[in-house]
Amino acid sequence: MVRAAVLTAVNAPLTVAEIDLPEPGAGQVRVRLAAAGVCHSDLSLSNGTLRQPAPAVLGHEGAGTVVSVGEGVQHVAPGDRVVLNWAPACGTCHFCGLGEPWLCANAGATAAAPYATLAADGTALYPGLGTAVFAEETVVAANAVLPLPDGVPLADAALLGCAVLTGYGAVHHSAAVRPGESVAVYGVGGVGLAVLQSARIAGADRIVAVDVAPGKEELARAAGATDFVTAGDDTAKQVRRLTGGHGADVAIECVGRADTIRTAWSSTRRGGRTTVVGIGGQDQQVTFTALELFYFGRTLSGCVYGNCDPAQDLPVLAEHVRAGRLDLSAMVTDRIGLDGIPDAFAAMTAGRGGRALVVF
Repeated sequence: MVRAAVLTAVNAPLTVAEIDLPEPGAGQVRVRLAAAGVCHSDLSLSNGTLRQPAPAVLGHEGAGTVVSVGEGVQHVAPGDRVVLNWAPACGTCHFCGLGEPWLCANAGATAAAPYATLAADGTALYPGLGTAVFAEETVVAANAVLPLPDGVPLADAALLGCAVLTGYGAVHHSAAVRPGESVAVYGVGGVGLAVLQSARIAGADRIVAVDVAPGKEELARAAGATDFVTAGDDTAKQVRRLTGGHGADVAIECVGRADTIRTAWSSTRRGGRTTVVGIGGQDQQVTFTALELFYFGRTLSGCVYGNCDPAQDLPVLAEHVRAGRLDLSAMVTDRIGLDGIPDAFAAMTAGRGGRALVVF
């Protein structure tokens, strides 16, 4: 038996309970977690913004050590340090065939089937985003396990599984930030901090961080922001003023709110690029006039998992960590236990802090 934070029903509070995990079957891997990041997507799964079968064990940003492997698993072995990939590509669907594994049609297949049971009564449990890392151990599909390159602290490596891959990919793949460009980053949470560091690594000149919480300025500047704007009615004007009056070459939205997306768009220069990373609800409607779409010539794009191929990007990120260009520990503002996850959810809802990390 292992301890896990269990979501008994959508919108119910998480409770810590003991669960029974099966031994890994063919093509599966059992992992003992070292740490798990608390991501806003977990909050969205718990409150029904994103679809999640329940009861479930949430958590999708994790790293740990392989305990055992099932038949046919050859790329990892017991004792290996690994990062979990919550959106493993199948390699055979239409999108994988186009070279776009971040859009894989089958990436979420394992989340729809029970993977464990409650020790108390045998109730079947579903794995949040197929990974279920809000637990001391988990069992996942083999393609959801990525070997962790040497030189990266195991607990901090959990952030590579979502926040950093997403933030890095938003900058380097989706927005394709070039040296000397200006970047405005909306939302200084876990992903926003990764975006700020990645923009610095990309050689951006002016990096403007925007957040509703003025207390995040120090955190943002430590990650690479050259300027900080407290969000308000004139946010777009402030960003344009800080970027030569034209607007930012690139704006990256990490919040997922209609008004923030609209503001990010308005703060982007003519011909610039606006990338939306934040996940909003279906009720969040963003509007543009046909005339402004023509006149400003901006590009607006969504971004799924940073448009990354984790197997290719993880070694690149590890090299940035080893070289000191990417500081994972600086993104963590709270190290907690499983029972601290509800408070971490509340902090995200209130816009406090960076990344909370469950450390086992």
